[in-house]
Amino acid sequence: MHLNSTLILTAVTVLVALSFDFINGFHDAANSIATVVSTRVLSPKLAVVWAAFFNFAAAFVLGIAVAKTIGKGLIDLHHVTQFVVLAGLLGAIIWDLMTWYWGLPTSSSHALIGGYAGAAIARGGFSVIIPAGWNKTLIFIIVSPLLGFLLGLGLMVATSWILRRATPRQVDRWFRWLQLVSSAGVSLAHGGNDAQKTMGIVAGALFAGGYITQTEMNTDWGPFHYPIIFGAYIAIALGTYFGGWRIIRTMGTKITKLKPVGGFCAETAAAITLMGTALTGIPVSTTHTITGAIVGVGSTQRVSAVRWGVARRIVWAWVLTIPAAALMAAIVFWLIRLVHRGA
Repeated sequence: MHLNSTLILTAVTVLVALSFDFINGFHDAANSIATVVSTRVLSPKLAVVWAAFFNFAAAFVLGIAVAKTIGKGLIDLHHVTQFVVLAGLLGAIIWDLMTWYWGLPTSSSHALIGGYAGAAIARGGFSVIIPAGWNKTLIFIIVSPLLGFLLGLGLMVATSWILRRATPRQVDRWFRWLQLVSSAGVSLAHGGNDAQKTMGIVAGALFAGGYITQTEMNTDWGPFHYPIIFGAYIAIALGTYFGGWRIIRTMGTKITKLKPVGGFCAETAAAITLMGTALTGIPVSTTHTITGAIVGVGSTQRVSAVRWGVARRIVWAWVLTIPAAALMAAIVFWLIRLVHRGA
């Protein structure tokens, strides 16, 4: 491929990656602000500003361990081309927009890795997959919502026992303030997890274009280190600012009804889980984790307090996300190959 066309294709791929990152923030804004809006601690407008700020602040706190896992740990880099990255991103975007329209809080992270894998498989077959890199990711599809559920339930039970002598008015007043802290924690963890996944994909695009070496890919991404980081965090913060209100309604009101103390426990449980996995380089779903935490908190009231029909639809969407995004990306790659034989 001619130098100029390679440069143009790389630039287009990076722009599409940042567009995905924006949609990720737009789609997943509900993760950190649904409970704080539904409990009326913040207005919707203030909530998205709050979340966007802490999404961006994660750039200075949580490192790039997840980004490295996405960039080099899932797909054999010898089979990664610009067209593979581009098709993977477009497949993930299509699935994200479909689930946003349906109001389903699915995982943008899993859509991204599913799309990336689907496009790579369409080009090189199933041998392109690095099984060891997928083990933790697939295991944590189950573990992260379960951890969120158990931590949310445990925190809610412990808090209720500690404050058993306080009046409902006192509890409500205290936790309206504390929920600002827990919401900020989820936003910080969301930025640290989800922006890093786009960073890994952008690094893969630069590697495929010949702009960074294998050694730089495995270490610090060379001279593109800071532009990749800040570009990804700015895009996800802007997406969060504009919000995804269909999903916020599902997360904040349709699963269960929360008071400020419940919102605090759910957000704290999710933040603990997400920060731990971000620092250890495990690409988990913020959506799965906070949903599990909300269900855990809701179930402490009574089993019927959780709308299990809505929860069941959400779980099915989780199960389908990776294969559905992979299929979308594979179709996009095959369409690209019809136009460009060298893809």
